[in-house]
Amino acid sequence: MPQLEIVPLDFKVQPTAKDSDTSIHLQSSQGEYNFSFESLRPGLFRTTFTSPKHLLPPHRAAPLPSKDLHGANIQHGSSTATTKSFQVDEVTASIDWTTGPPLLALGFAGQDAPIHSDLPHRAYVADGMGIAHYTRYNKGTLHVGLGEKAAPMDLSNRHFVLSATDSFGYDVYRTDPLYKFIPLLINATPQGCVGIFSSSHARGSYSVGSEMDGMWGRFKVFRQEYGGLEEYIIMGATIKDVVRIYADLVGYPLLVPRWAFGYIAGGMKYSMLDEPRASDALIEFASKMKKYDIPCSGFQMSSGYTVAETEPKTRNVFTWNRHRFPDPKGFMDAFHREGIRLIANVKPYVLANHPEYPKLKAAGALFTDPVTNDSAQARLWSAGGGESGVGGHIDFTSEAGYRWWYEGIRDLKRVGIDCIWNDNNEYTIPNDQWRCALTEPSVNQNGSSNCGQEVGFWGRSLNTELMGKSSYEATLEAEPDQRPFILTRSATAGTLRYCASAWSGDNVTSWEGMKGANALSLGAGMCLMQCYGHDIGGFEGPQPTPELLVRWCQQGIYSSRFAINCFKTSPENNSVGDVIEPWMYEETTSLVRDIIKRRYELIPYLYSLALDSHLTATPPQRWVGWGYEQDVELWTNRVLTDGETQYWLGDSLLVGGVFEPGASTAKVYLPKNPSDPELQFLDLNNAHQTYYNAGQWIEVSAKWNKSIPVLAKVGTAIPVGRPEQTLCVGEKSNPASLPLDDYRAVEIFPPKGSSNGKVFTTKWYEDDGISPPPASISTFELRYATTEDAVEVELEKKLQPGFEPAWKDLVLILPAGDKRAVKLNGQSAEYIKTDGKGRAHSQGSSRAPKEKTKI
Repeated sequence: MPQLEIVPLDFKVQPTAKDSDTSIHLQSSQGEYNFSFESLRPGLFRTTFTSPKHLLPPHRAAPLPSKDLHGANIQHGSSTATTKSFQVDEVTASIDWTTGPPLLALGFAGQDAPIHSDLPHRAYVADGMGIAHYTRYNKGTLHVGLGEKAAPMDLSNRHFVLSATDSFGYDVYRTDPLYKFIPLLINATPQGCVGIFSSSHARGSYSVGSEMDGMWGRFKVFRQEYGGLEEYIIMGATIKDVVRIYADLVGYPLLVPRWAFGYIAGGMKYSMLDEPRASDALIEFASKMKKYDIPCSGFQMSSGYTVAETEPKTRNVFTWNRHRFPDPKGFMDAFHREGIRLIANVKPYVLANHPEYPKLKAAGALFTDPVTNDSAQARLWSAGGGESGVGGHIDFTSEAGYRWWYEGIRDLKRVGIDCIWNDNNEYTIPNDQWRCALTEPSVNQNGSSNCGQEVGFWGRSLNTELMGKSSYEATLEAEPDQRPFILTRSATAGTLRYCASAWSGDNVTSWEGMKGANALSLGAGMCLMQCYGHDIGGFEGPQPTPELLVRWCQQGIYSSRFAINCFKTSPENNSVGDVIEPWMYEETTSLVRDIIKRRYELIPYLYSLALDSHLTATPPQRWVGWGYEQDVELWTNRVLTDGETQYWLGDSLLVGGVFEPGASTAKVYLPKNPSDPELQFLDLNNAHQTYYNAGQWIEVSAKWNKSIPVLAKVGTAIPVGRPEQTLCVGEKSNPASLPLDDYRAVEIFPPKGSSNGKVFTTKWYEDDGISPPPASISTFELRYATTEDAVEVELEKKLQPGFEPAWKDLVLILPAGDKRAVKLNGQSAEYIKTDGKGRAHSQGSSRAPKEKTKI
């Protein structure tokens, strides 16, 4: 885009400003440019840079939080007529407007240099209709975030487009942009971290040290194409601290229903079939799941159910192809009797041949083209790969469009759809000057009289957020006693207040694609996409080989979302496409079955991590340095900062991977913690007890027909359940006669010998699995100590009123080869069996005796 930079000079304190000890408002005599900086809460600061031609859009991704510095330790620094400084708890702040544009610097008390500082002489710049913000680049440090960006995880020395697009068949290492629009960039160092978040929906770009100049040196620059600047600056000792303060600002992750952690199937082919009918083909799919003894919790029903029965056979959202689905309600009831929920695809546009296109056009539910002063039209994805038709996007800022969508979603819910799948919602419209209606009451319009209606200013992705809100509210109305489950392909920070789950879009089948996806997961988690995953086996591209399919399933069960969904296009079959099925290779069917059943065993652990994320914003999948910030190796080894080959799943499991064919071993780094010099890890795939000391690289066996590397942090434990689909406590309907979730075991990872009196503690969380917000979460705390001969366990329950788990007794599972006796709450646990992995199972009552033995 053109570069039209103006650097305002000659700033002075605004005479009408009511500045406090922790805020400043400045104004330039050159064009009435305004700058402000204020401390809102400990660790949270806000900067604005505006002018009459560079306004803040009223509806932004984060509402302005109330100021709350009560209890904070505020210290005043030295200030002059053109400088101001202060300290809030451990964060120091200084603003200097002596030589031109304001220069902001933020750091931590006692450190020599600030972690965040503006670039002198060029910090805040008006650039045409938008702005640019230049800051210093901390070379050699870690940069993460920006929602969903191509691998590797470290974004340093790279340039990114801040937008979203339908990147079908993308390259996981090169394509930019992808599907998400979340301008949160975190700069992490062992000495502290800073996050910068822009609240605007307007498109832009971010150069993270990729630009340099002989005069200016190396810098970061955030460019926003329209409107003024509003940035929140978040200071924290660790990434965890930054992410939590960010969640305080934009909202904590929503919960999906517990069943969503099971295997989610899909594939465009099924709903595109005319003969056999799609509904019959889907019922046949469900019967094959039972034939092959593979549990399945949900099915992503692609938009083929909306394809018109007559030419032109395009997708018409909120309609049904009555040939493929003669009786939608009857089909859904039959599918539910098979134990599989339905996830329905919906797209936020209508082609010109949609039966309700004239109605929507007349009602003003579509954008307006200023050239024709009529409903704006564009080429939209229509049928098969790369095919298109003319139509219009729903303008969710219009009351008519928002309400039409709301009613369509409500009708889908009433007919039996379990989850709404907001797809193709990147809003890749072609013209910034298309006009928004701004008639929908959900749009914050306070002070918008001078803002205009252009979509460039309000932001395309504002509609992504409002689409999520409309889907969420309609779902809640239709099922007020269940939590809304909205799956979204695109997302903004605000979208995540309504959409509980997302995935990385239309990825490609390849070993590199599987590897790079791990980096996307870690970055997404830091931006609060916590129920996030990838299409196992690849959405587009060739079919995975048997080995790649197995490896991808092995990797996928250790993520929040486990889904196999694809559209394998080809010149011969561009509309229907081929699918990936768990039984597609006879030689691997039993392996895939066992992997998926292990997934079901892990659901109590995965669901507990989701509940924890809902409470604390901590992502289930975490960079290997999360909690191990003092380990130098984690910051200096590029394999680890790239985030592709290993990660934490919760606090307990360190997950590696195998990313090339034929490999039977893999290297894993075991992070160390200076406060725990005896820290060890246990290889869960070795039939013989194999312990490793932290702080070293190891090479472990990882045969493709066995497992990827999975190591447990010694002293932890994870709750597990049955290797099958179960009914959670809160579900009132059970058409498939699923067994209750009445079995709970805990896999314990104790030290090999005595713990010498040290007691290890693990917490996990449970609730009824289905209730709408607010969540009512119960806590289970398991403590254990070991001797040479025994493992002594104590369980304490903290149940919320009205919640009682279906399980009564607790099974304790020791590592392979561990023959020690087990006690639970002071009583001997009964030995049950030794499983095929050589692990001893013992059962005890989870009810505490009147007098417990304290460990």
